[in-house]
Amino acid sequence: MSQTVIKIESLSKQYRLGQVGTGTLSHDLNRWWANIRGREDPFKKVTTINDRNIADGGEYVWALKDINFEVEKGEILGIIGKNGAGKSTLLKILSKVTGPTTGTIKTKGRIASLLEVGTGFHPEMTGRENIYMNGTLNGMRRHEIKAKLDEIIDFAGVAKYLDTPTKRYSSGMTVRLGFAVAAFLEPEILIVDEVLAVGDFEFQDKAIGRMSEISGQSGRTILFVSHNMGAIQRLCTKAIHLQNGEVSDIGETSRVIGRYFSKDSKKNNVLRDLSTEFAGIIIKLFKFNQPKAGFNQPIKFEFIISTNLQANEIRIGVGINNSLSNRVVTTSSTITTSSHDEKFSIELANHYLPPDNYEVSLGLDLGGNTIFFSNNILQFEISADEILNPLLVERSGRLGVFLPNKTIHNN
Repeated sequence: MSQTVIKIESLSKQYRLGQVGTGTLSHDLNRWWANIRGREDPFKKVTTINDRNIADGGEYVWALKDINFEVEKGEILGIIGKNGAGKSTLLKILSKVTGPTTGTIKTKGRIASLLEVGTGFHPEMTGRENIYMNGTLNGMRRHEIKAKLDEIIDFAGVAKYLDTPTKRYSSGMTVRLGFAVAAFLEPEILIVDEVLAVGDFEFQDKAIGRMSEISGQSGRTILFVSHNMGAIQRLCTKAIHLQNGEVSDIGETSRVIGRYFSKDSKKNNVLRDLSTEFAGIIIKLFKFNQPKAGFNQPIKFEFIISTNLQANEIRIGVGINNSLSNRVVTTSSTITTSSHDEKFSIELANHYLPPDNYEVSLGLDLGGNTIFFSNNILQFEISADEILNPLLVERSGRLGVFLPNKTIHNN
């Protein structure tokens, strides 16, 4: 018997740009005339790629274009991609908030969705009333909701405000209650958008643990959208990368995340001018050596700095984060400014970084105060295919953000 609970075939969603309502009669007539002649809808072809950075004058855009994939029972599917890639549109179609332009969706079982803060909540109703209403909308009977009520309240941590209208809840409290309702009423399919980012760290950790629990123990299916790659890596058994409304990659989570960062690194691994608004400081990264996997492989950043300041000591710090946004190493160098351009370098003589995708941040400090900080000035990749040192191969199965060169034994 098939274990597929979600099957999406040739799914596309088209939106009209600008103010809706202008010229719709002529468009309807054109569609009608095309239909009479047995022709394809002309406005399915006259459209543009969903790239928010390009203003090409088109009237229509494909928010999603020809999406095809299946999700098995018990899978936790992570959906990643940049803002505007089509992630939320996909979840809204699956949740039946909006319909597709073309394509089909087949699902098995009840679907519970948490797409934004306060999804399905009435602000004038109390938290308790909203629990019952939301449960009823998700197909639960009153006695089923009542049996889960104490668990929902305990997990959400809003017992004190349970009989208060939700319009007086903070966004974090609303998300807590909304997630608890969605998770504890045991739908066959749970859809969670980026809303967990609104909650505090303790709640995010609880929520991820709960999703893992209901998938592992109950065999329920979860679709999870997040920009937190650590959460995606920790929770999801499979991932899909959406780019400009199309499926760019789908498969094992680590591989999809790695390719997602790798694509960006190819675009961003360029030399850059970085300017601050303080004292006319301009710093330019003019050379960067691409490190290889293996020990004794230096990572070197070479800069030129120019400024109106003279005879002032400026500390330049470089930080390296891995693909899960964890800081791996920070190093710095201090230079004394002068009236002409200063060339300097920062070097990690021996790095012990395992194969991964990394991003570099840069900070400037003057007199103990940070005067400039920039995330992601550059990205680079250390590929497993480029391993040079056999010691790294032997240790490649170990977990950690760096690989030690030697193991110390006590006598």
